[in-house]
Amino acid sequence: MTFDLSIIVPLYNEEESIGPMYEAIQAAVQDLPGSVEIVFVDDGSRDRTFALAGALPRHSGNVHLRLVKFRRNFGQTAAMAAGIEHARGRILITMDGDLQNDPADIPLFLAKIDEGYDLVVGWRHDRQDHWSRVLPSKVANWLIGKATGVPIKDNGCSLKAYRAELIKEIPLYAEMHRFIPAMSSLAGARIAEIKVRHHARRFGQSKYGFSRIYKVFLDLLAISTILGFHRQPMLAFAGLAAIATGLGFVSLGSAIVYGMTPHDQPGIVFSGLAVLFGALAIFLMVLGLLSQLIYGTMARRFDPFRRLAARLIATEPEERPA
Repeated sequence: MTFDLSIIVPLYNEEESIGPMYEAIQAAVQDLPGSVEIVFVDDGSRDRTFALAGALPRHSGNVHLRLVKFRRNFGQTAAMAAGIEHARGRILITMDGDLQNDPADIPLFLAKIDEGYDLVVGWRHDRQDHWSRVLPSKVANWLIGKATGVPIKDNGCSLKAYRAELIKEIPLYAEMHRFIPAMSSLAGARIAEIKVRHHARRFGQSKYGFSRIYKVFLDLLAISTILGFHRQPMLAFAGLAAIATGLGFVSLGSAIVYGMTPHDQPGIVFSGLAVLFGALAIFLMVLGLLSQLIYGTMARRFDPFRRLAARLIATEPEERPA
């Protein structure tokens, strides 16, 4: 069965908010035309989140509820990816399960999608969070914008709307959910940003902090490598290894020359440099082999994304499927 709209909500220890969250979504979508699917993804909660979700009505008016459960906690990106995989809607919306995102903003996203956009990103312009969450988010947004050239104001806002044919082709793992706007832009998608309401957290505690910056940096490095690297990374490392080898031979030649004179101290220095450059050349070749293996493995994850980019770039927005 295909739905007009799927709303994906990752949950982790949200037993206090699951009921109010469901009611708020129901109130926001009950007057929308078409069928609506709510996909709750329990990311290995240790409280009663899944039990309470299971007690909710599976069908209520135009709204259908679907549940996905992880045996242990895998993180927000994995939960979001599972929800996207199981969602059956033509339009997908993601949002947090702590009620800081307001489900009442959902119609605003759908209106933007109807204007022809492929992705609509929420911007928490008046964010109701402690500075220990706001500051890392600002740093992450700055890093992502500088590295990708896609200046999204709030990459970390979970409240987003996507066309299914876009989001289902974007590989998600680690902390990759933050890079959806940047990757979508690189694929040629039309992106809009809208201001959204943001509420102070009513239940539980935040799971995020400064450690997120480190993870974002690593994922940013991975994306830059996979999307921007030559298809034969071994060649790049081989070139560097060739330079190191050349410098090694120059140093070796200098060591031989200086070794034939009474002043043999420079000869010792150049001998050391020859060994150093030789070891560096071997290291670069090994690194090149490893990078080729890693690239070959990771690139397969991005193949659907590259095909998506070709489709979106080749198709004018007004000609894309609704």
